[in-house]
Amino acid sequence: MNEKDSEPADRLSEVFDLVGPLYRRAYRQVEQDAPIEGLSVGVRAVLNLLLRHGPMTVPQMGRAQALSRQFVQRMINDAAARGLVEFAPNPAHKRSSLIRLTEEGRAAITTVIDRERAVLRQVGEGLTDTEVDACVRVLSRLLRHLDAIDMD
Repeated sequence: MNEKDSEPADRLSEVFDLVGPLYRRAYRQVEQDAPIEGLSVGVRAVLNLLLRHGPMTVPQMGRAQALSRQFVQRMINDAAARGLVEFAPNPAHKRSSLIRLTEEGRAAITTVIDRERAVLRQVGEGLTDTEVDACVRVLSRLLRHLDAIDMD
């Protein structure tokens, strides 16, 4: 069977077969480079969320990343112990503090992201904006559909 004869589900299986190894390789790269900033991949993920979205609660971060609240709390505790985040009162919920970046946290995540972008410029060399846009569109759609299934 050639590409044109396969069903979209078969082709999407190919996507998932590639996304797993891609994620694991990127994960290893971040872990390998992170000692400079002292960030694990989990801490990097929560710091990036805070950089992009501003202060959030632990449950909000868990939902945004499809991670357990307990895992996010461990990452936040690690980040707080390193002075990368701080807890702030949450006017909407007294028992669920807002977590926000400290200046040290902002500097650490910015350094990691800048380094990642330098690597991505190399590995993405030759890709067009159209190709990247299509990839983002497809992966975003898959994520939305999987989220909808999870809610059922």
